[in-house]
Amino acid sequence: MENAKKYLPWTIRIIISVLFLISAVAKLYPSPYFAISTFEVKQLYPMGFSEDVAVFFSRILIGIELALGILLLQSNYLRRIIIPATILMLVVFTAHLTIDTIQNGGNSGNCGCFGSLLPMTPIEAIIKNVVAIILLVIYLNIVPKITNEKSNFWVLTTITFASILALFMLAPIQPKVAEVVLEDIETAPTENALLEENSTSLSIETAVAEENKTTETATTAIEKPVSDEPAPQKSGYAQYFSNIDKGKKILALFVPGCDHCRDVAKELAAMKAKNKNFPEVEVIFMNEEPEKIPDFFAYAGKNFPYKIIEVIPFWKLLGNSKDTPGIIYLWNGNKIKEWDGINEKQFVGSELQNILKKNYSEIKK
Repeated sequence: MENAKKYLPWTIRIIISVLFLISAVAKLYPSPYFAISTFEVKQLYPMGFSEDVAVFFSRILIGIELALGILLLQSNYLRRIIIPATILMLVVFTAHLTIDTIQNGGNSGNCGCFGSLLPMTPIEAIIKNVVAIILLVIYLNIVPKITNEKSNFWVLTTITFASILALFMLAPIQPKVAEVVLEDIETAPTENALLEENSTSLSIETAVAEENKTTETATTAIEKPVSDEPAPQKSGYAQYFSNIDKGKKILALFVPGCDHCRDVAKELAAMKAKNKNFPEVEVIFMNEEPEKIPDFFAYAGKNFPYKIIEVIPFWKLLGNSKDTPGIIYLWNGNKIKEWDGINEKQFVGSELQNILKKNYSEIKK
């Protein structure tokens, strides 16, 4: 019993410290700027944080988590400040997760507690936080109040400010840019050559068609058949691809280093190789590890026209509640079908192939 009382306080401190350290480090995975930007878009924006506030709040919050993880292992102001502050942070997190669970349900989605490294549902996170709070309350009850507790306040401030500063150094705030498109690759290299070869013949065919048009209309009145397709409209993606709202198109939103994105790209390439009438595929990449794009296309087996945009604009374009890979089937600018992530809404090639065969009137039913 004496041994339990002797080692239990340190055991509790180490457990809670590890939880906070993992939570802070996990929010920086797989790379600090990408992870923090994703945390801002998916966790802070839905809570009402503006873009200007979120970039500071996210780094300060993670810095405090890191600091508390370290400070729990030292003895200055432990009972008076550190443990109460840790309990308060856990209570705030739990209250937020509880509200989110009541409003949206807590059995799915990632609460963001451990970033994308260790996905956790809101309910799982609530249970984890409640257990941590109970352990800290037990600590306060089994450890007697120590009047001569160490009181070097500089240790607290130094570790806290150093941790926050480290976050700003690891993931510097990027300046806002007016234009989010970083690359302007309308056509992939392997397709450019084909377009150039066919440009002359296309021009000739166009000229001949124009000459015949007048003759046909003058000699006979041919009634134009009614086309079973949606009326043209603006999809909002024309700033990335000028022809995106003309005919059938597949818009893919990928992260260069995402394995699931690579698999979907490979599946799309295979479908396009088997079907000459398969819609043109155009890709928007997140600006995260763009050096992997050549390898991405090598794995897919085909180059697609692509653009690269910054992390936060990418998430806004895809949708804050959605995840990669994102696939959108467009027809004359109309969104016919969307897929995203790797769960219930994930891309299924057979669904796309099936809907491509249907007339618009059949799809609307």
